[in-house]
Amino acid sequence: MQAFKVWTEQRVVMAVVRGGWNERTARDYAEAFQQAAAPLSGADWAHLVYLDDWVLGVPEIEPVIRDLVAWCQQRRLRYVAHVYSPNMVKQYQLERMISTQNGGFEKRVYADEPAAFAWLAARGFSTNSQRFILQSA
Repeated sequence: MQAFKVWTEQRVVMAVVRGGWNERTARDYAEAFQQAAAPLSGADWAHLVYLDDWVLGVPEIEPVIRDLVAWCQQRRLRYVAHVYSPNMVKQYQLERMISTQNGGFEKRVYADEPAAFAWLAARGFSTNSQRFILQSA
């Protein structure tokens, strides 16, 4: 089973992530994400990621993901929706890596997929699919 799958629908970079991550996995993800998002650069875009099956990562992934967040901010990322069941440890690591304090984008966390898809659609970022099950990693 793959550690991640990244694809684009309309102006939304979609991702499903799984398992425990090391630095190599984080670098591979950042590269795949940048390839998927590069064509969207120049206009506003969004990101929707399913994290229920992600088991966290070693501390070395954090600077890799922080660099990816900075890359996204420089390329007009406006909205981010995370989908995962409430998990304080997962939330803690994600908040250490993904700061919205520098502005540029708004991030929301949802426990269910339909709410996340609806939130992005209400902001003008619809997708072809409405569930991650159709694009499992």
